[in-house]
Amino acid sequence: MAKASSKGMLTWLGLAFLILLLDQISKGLILVFYRLGDATPVTSFFNLVRVHNTGAAFSFLANAGGWQRWFFMAIGVGAAIFIVWMLRAHAGQRLFAFSLSCLLGGALGNVIDRMVHGYVVDMLDFHFRWLTPLFPGGHFPSFNLADTAITIGAIGLILDEILRVRRSR
Repeated sequence: MAKASSKGMLTWLGLAFLILLLDQISKGLILVFYRLGDATPVTSFFNLVRVHNTGAAFSFLANAGGWQRWFFMAIGVGAAIFIVWMLRAHAGQRLFAFSLSCLLGGALGNVIDRMVHGYVVDMLDFHFRWLTPLFPGGHFPSFNLADTAITIGAIGLILDEILRVRRSR
């Protein structure tokens, strides 16, 4: 049983590493080929951009004076340790472990950015006219692959819990 658990754990850590790698490659390409503020329209509703986010989601605490960098790094490292511990205990629960792997890869991708650059590199800019009342010009706040993985992981955890509750009835 220990070997099966170790194999499962390695699978989920491998997925987290793949997410981290793809995130860092995409951010590296943006840093090489785009200057801060550059944008390339791809479709009528999507642009590739280069944005630096010193805050958290939706630029929360972006102008807090610098302490937030260390705070968000500490949260990310703490979350990563907790996620690895949870993966070790639940590697056989596929949806749960998949979700945790997405969260782990995404969290570490953004922690690396904060450590190396002092900000998170964002590059995905979606904009829709119907978002105008909520966001300037209808542009949803820019994000990156790590943020996408974190969102997928959070949705997966919610779905896993809904399914778990339904099974227990």
